[in-house]
Amino acid sequence: MARRRLLLLLKPLDVYPSHQSDKLSRFTSPKMTQVINYLDNRRTVHSNAINFCQNILKKKFVDWDTVYRSNLSQPIRDVDLVVTIGGDGTLLQASHFMDNSIPILGINSDPTKAEEVEEHSEDFDATRSTGHLCAATIKNFEQMLDDILENRAVPSEVARMSINVNSKQLSIFPLNDVLIAHPCPATVSRFSFRIWREGDQCSPLLNSRSSGLRVSTAAGSTAAMLSAGGFPMPILSRDLQYLVREPISPGANSSVHGVVKSNESMEIKWFSEEGLIYIDGSHVVFSIQFGDMIELSPKAPSLNVFLPSHFLS
Repeated sequence: MARRRLLLLLKPLDVYPSHQSDKLSRFTSPKMTQVINYLDNRRTVHSNAINFCQNILKKKFVDWDTVYRSNLSQPIRDVDLVVTIGGDGTLLQASHFMDNSIPILGINSDPTKAEEVEEHSEDFDATRSTGHLCAATIKNFEQMLDDILENRAVPSEVARMSINVNSKQLSIFPLNDVLIAHPCPATVSRFSFRIWREGDQCSPLLNSRSSGLRVSTAAGSTAAMLSAGGFPMPILSRDLQYLVREPISPGANSSVHGVVKSNESMEIKWFSEEGLIYIDGSHVVFSIQFGDMIELSPKAPSLNVFLPSHFLS
């Protein structure tokens, strides 16, 4: 059996401010010290998870390269598997550099502890990493890796989204969601949209003044979309879900929230002076301006993801 080649993609260790940071040195109250100690612990737990996983890899018939996600700038090629260590954000960032030829396994390096959240509920939010798309933690990483290397585990094809701006396709396919909005959250976003099916209009034109438009994949339907009032979708669905954010005078118009089927697309005409398309969070952003036409479609390359077992049961 040939040695497998892996890419180990890591969440940076400096995501959380340190107790040695100048930003935190001015905080001396007991409660703030408690928060700082909590953040230090998160960094330690994540670092320990990286070391643990690398020690496991040393025992396997594999070669691997290690890259921090902030240093990833080129398409991922010539590997048999991508392993991310962090949370959903690290897996999402990896997905922006991947096609559907390489599978990905996410390791949640710092899972939330329910008892910790309860203990600190009166002082601060002690929620750690959700890891919704991460199939492993350090507890089951070796077993998951063995199953993958010995072909006992099969990745699932998780749908992504394509974005065209003025008929030009963007190079990144969102795995979670997009938010289209004015750069200033206090400014009204003006746009219109309609749904098309195979070249024919299948919904009336909706003119919107609102806080913007969020569109999610099935994988992203349990994130910001759900928090905003959407509904969870089956993880392997190829449909998109859209929701107009805080529409002005929505009345009885039910078109502010709906679904774009797998054989449909959404056409959006932007009427604010400026705007931004946020992809899978706040780190990847594209600018738009008055008159731009944006097309969102489920017709995008899927991503092969080793999903948590509860999705497969």
